[in-house]
Parts: sequence; C-alpha cells; structure tokens
Amino acid sequence: MAKGNFSACLLWTFLMALGIGFLFAQETQTAQPAPPQYGWKNEIIGNLNLTQASFSNWEQGGENTLAWQTNLTTSFTLDQEKYNWKNTGKFTLGFAKIAGTEARKSSDEISIESLLTRKVSKLLNPFVSVTAKTQFLSGFQYPNDTTKVKISKFMDPGYFTQSIGVGYSPNEVVLTRIGFTMKETITSDFPVPFADDPSTRNKIEKTKIEPGLSSITDVKKKFAENILLTSRLDIFSDFEAIKKIDVLWENDLTFKLTKLVNVNFEFDLLYDRDISTRRQIRQVLSVGFTYTFL
Repeated sequence: MAKGNFSACLLWTFLMALGIGFLFAQETQTAQPAPPQYGWKNEIIGNLNLTQASFSNWEQGGENTLAWQTNLTTSFTLDQEKYNWKNTGKFTLGFAKIAGTEARKSSDEISIESLLTRKVSKLLNPFVSVTAKTQFLSGFQYPNDTTKVKISKFMDPGYFTQSIGVGYSPNEVVLTRIGFTMKETITSDFPVPFADDPSTRNKIEKTKIEPGLSSITDVKKKFAENILLTSRLDIFSDFEAIKKIDVLWENDLTFKLTKLVNVNFEFDLLYDRDISTRRQIRQVLSVGFTYTFL
C-alpha cells in the first residue's frame, strides 16, 4: 500500500470513528448532563462458558465433546478534573476435547493496557499509553492425530507497545485515538515467525522493534439492559514497511438471560503480515455463567 493510501486509510478510519461518536452523542443530547463524579471506578467481571455433547448408540453419528472457556476482564479507572487514568486487563483461557483426543487449547490471552489522558477540551485530548500482550500456556500445532509441535509459550512471543498522541471521546460509548507508537516483540525459543528478519539469513533475531503509527477505536454500547457490545479496532503500520499494516478487530456481544446466565458471541479478525499473509479469524458462540466481583 502506498504511503498516501495508508494516510488516507488512517484518516478515513479516524473520521469514521468521529462519525460513530457523533451519532451516539446525538442520543443523549436532549438529556441534562449529570455533574461529574470524580475518583476511582473499578470493575471485575468473570465468566465461565461450557459446551458438552455425549452420544451412545446414536445412529446418525457424532463425537463426544467437552469444551470450556473462562474469561476475566478488569477495569480500574481514576477520573479527575484534569486527567483520566484507565487500566484494563483481559485474561482468557479455554480448552476443547473431542472424542478420544487430548484436550487442546482453544483460546489463550493475557492483555493489559494503561492509558493516561490529559483533559484539555471536551473532545480532543492528548494521551500516553502502554500495553503488554502474551499467553498463559504453550501453544501447539497438530500435523496429525499422533503428533504435536510446540510453536509458542508464555512470553514467547511477548508484545509491548508505547504510544503518544491525541484521542477523541464524545461520550462514554466511543473512544478513538491516533498516535506515534513503538512496538516491541520479544521471543526466546520461537523467533520465527514472530521476531526474526528473513532478510538477514545468517542471523536469527529474537527481538523486533517497530516504530510506527497506530489508530485504536473502542466502542462499548448497551443496546438494552441485557445486551452489551464491546468492540476494538487496532491498526498499526511500521514506518519502515508502510505497506505492511497490522489489523486486530475484536468484538464481543453478550446477551444476559438472567443475573448469572448469559449467551456470548465473540468474533476476532487478525491480519499480521509478519506472521501470515492470510487473515486469521476466531469465532466463538457460547452459553455460560457471569459474575461481577466489583
């Protein structure tokens, strides 16, 4: 992608986010704004999703299946008159077991972010942020039913970013920001394909540093008392390879059936040319239990 096209793409994404924020803002313009409440606002939510199927003498066929996934999301926010400091975490781990095969990992994520925003105006405000991402357990590929190959583990790879820029937030639903970013990828046993530069044939790099430009848009919208949508679009481009744009789009739609029982739909799209030239998709539909600790 040419540099001009990339800039236009980022500008379009930013303007689209502004438009979304404006539409959501229109919904609340008629209501008198409540006085601000400063201080800490904390939230910890955990859920456990289960899927089970069992067959005995079932003529139509089928395989016994057991799958589970547990999620923990945290948010600790200090809101003051001149600044806002938001710390979030997402922790996910899941396994699936089909028939006589061993249980295999279906999801695994550790994601932590700290975002400090200086309140300058009602809409545009400067920010600094840091993020860290990795996984809990080792990951494997299964070439066949009897062979498995380890391809990743805790902090291998590990991803870290530091960003500075400007953010736009018309309300509590939409937050979008764009800024300069430093992205580090660290590995130990698995530098390929996560950190190694294939152009240096006589050297294996275990650390990769990428300065670039990033755009992040977060949407958190309640359509009803029992329906919640959270979505994040994360776009990053390395200055040294402007045509290589990394895209991560995460979506989570939750239908709360009762105080503890919910239906959850997750859809994630990832494109990272350093890992694969093909886009990666993860989709999960589950029923489970949710509990709010804070």
